[in-house]
Amino acid sequence: MGLISTNTSKIDRLAELTAATEHSTGASLWREALRRLRASKMAVIGAVIIGLFVIVAIIGPWVAPYGPIEQTWRGEVFPNQGKFVGARAENWFGLDQLGRDLFSRFLVGARQTLLVGVVSMLIGLVVGAVIGAVSGAAATLGGRSGQRVDSFVMRVTDIMLALPSLLLAVSIAAVMGQSLTTVMIAVGVVQVPIFARLLRGSMLAQGRSDYVLAARSLGIRKRRIVLTQIMPNSLSPVIVQATLSLATAIIEAAALSYLGLGNPDPAVPEWGVMLSSAQRFFDNAPMMSVYPAVGIIITALGFTLLGEAMREALDPKLRG
Repeated sequence: MGLISTNTSKIDRLAELTAATEHSTGASLWREALRRLRASKMAVIGAVIIGLFVIVAIIGPWVAPYGPIEQTWRGEVFPNQGKFVGARAENWFGLDQLGRDLFSRFLVGARQTLLVGVVSMLIGLVVGAVIGAVSGAAATLGGRSGQRVDSFVMRVTDIMLALPSLLLAVSIAAVMGQSLTTVMIAVGVVQVPIFARLLRGSMLAQGRSDYVLAARSLGIRKRRIVLTQIMPNSLSPVIVQATLSLATAIIEAAALSYLGLGNPDPAVPEWGVMLSSAQRFFDNAPMMSVYPAVGIIITALGFTLLGEAMREALDPKLRG
């Protein structure tokens, strides 16, 4: 009886040492990744762009010189005659077809654009991570039933991946109806299979690691290994993909708004809605389209640069 107790205490102690070693190693890897990010010009540029975008989104409604829905200068604009007011001292970006200040609408619209992008990404991340974790855990734990669960889940995600992302988003938005919430859900659903496949593949790769073999040799239960070891060490590529998906979500949300599937109230400023409204007047007032388009492009570029820099910083093959 005493021998069994001694062996059990040794196994527990070895498991604690293994977990502590993995924790310290993971921490050092994250510190090294942070150091590489600081030294990367691409990461710095991306972070600066994202920082400016977030600041504008937060303070935009308070620093906007005019109300975004106020038609103060409507008498100066004649869309039917092709007469628009361009940039001037009191209206830095000019006026839209209803006499509203474009600069104010641009500032306020940044918040809606950020909200749509972040919420869409979070929907895809949370749902996809749950699906990927279930599939990865089922495949890692083994057993015939686990393999069947993994196979079924992956076939469903393959079907979703086989459909063009924008077509799938448009189909979901068309079924659910025109609203900002619909855009968030539609774009988020498109992101789900990407996160699910990525986390599942990362968990399978971690499942063949030496520390997992060592943990199994100590007699630690597979479920505990999956939850405390494999899962935490599989999240790095998912975090990187979340950054990249933010750029994709912003572009796809703008595309849905451009197609008329976004917010049904065009008075509410959002860069995609602004771009959609301006397309009719592109010949006479092209800058109405240029401002929101440039905002979307630069913001997506910032998230893409930071995401690529994070991918390189966390890639073990690229560490010197």
